[in-house]
Amino acid sequence: MSESDVTRGGLRGARPGRDAVTGAQDAGRSRRGRRRRGRGRGEQPMVPEARFSSYYGRPILNKPTWQALDIAGYLFLGGLAGASSLLAAGGQASGRPGLARVAKLGAAGAISGSLGALVHDLGRPARFLNMLRVFKPTSPMSMGSWLLAGYAPLTMAAAAADVTGRARVAGAGATAAAACLGPAVATYTAVLLSDTAVPSWHEGYRELPFVFAGSASSAAAGLALACAPAGQTAPARRMAVLGAGLELGAFQLMKRRMGLVAEPFEQGGPHRLLRAAELLTAGGAALAAYPGTGRRRGRACAVAAGVALLTGSAALRFGVFHAGVASAEDPRYTVVPQRERLRARTG
Repeated sequence: MSESDVTRGGLRGARPGRDAVTGAQDAGRSRRGRRRRGRGRGEQPMVPEARFSSYYGRPILNKPTWQALDIAGYLFLGGLAGASSLLAAGGQASGRPGLARVAKLGAAGAISGSLGALVHDLGRPARFLNMLRVFKPTSPMSMGSWLLAGYAPLTMAAAAADVTGRARVAGAGATAAAACLGPAVATYTAVLLSDTAVPSWHEGYRELPFVFAGSASSAAAGLALACAPAGQTAPARRMAVLGAGLELGAFQLMKRRMGLVAEPFEQGGPHRLLRAAELLTAGGAALAAYPGTGRRRGRACAVAAGVALLTGSAALRFGVFHAGVASAEDPRYTVVPQRERLRARTG
């Protein structure tokens, strides 16, 4: 190469895009330079840790606009109603009229309150009626609306027949029919939540119905323990123990399987609510299992167990609701699981 080969624009005939030294040689020089500069100090990170955000700092998902008192109350009261119908049928079949009456009245009152909370959140009753214009088996909302429309009149008929003493055969049939629909009423709201894109609800789709079933059973047993005659509460005491075990076990299993998305259950207000729910449910079940609770002298113990179980069930529903809202507000709970699923499919 002579001086005439060098021009103002660079080396004559050279193609910088292809002839430039890149790749391993540059990388080797760069690594050697870093080793010389950082010898004895270790590698120093130059890039800050990644933060998950979205355009203009907005969440990736629109968080639920439901009112906490309305929807969490709707979840709790619906579960209480569904499980109470089962307990009412059991009390009626086993010759425990006091237990059956409390459970029937509890189911009718709870489903009325649940529907009231739902309509209040919707804004006006016509919006609930509009949901009955479509019957769509693949939609939990559509099926849930039809389920409530069929279940609520049955609970009213069963309670009315028991209180008035009239139409006993029709009342017994309504009690049995409500008991058949009761498990679906107690658990369909879990399917409804899991069908959304909210991370901490959607990722719990396997276990959340079992969590809600156990919580509903605990609540129904708590109402019976607090209000029914002490000598007729044996089925409620057994339901309390079984429901509490199912609720607590399924919830722990759900959190372990969910991984990162379970974090909102362990932080802030939702964690405090869920921790209180665990303590109240476990304590209420322990009191219900105590032999003295089923005797007249143990009436105070039965009432305490019932209040603890009812409060624990309500705290669980509110905790799950608020945890879901928190997970929708943080982009990390949406982005990271999506990347992990993509790597699992492509790897």
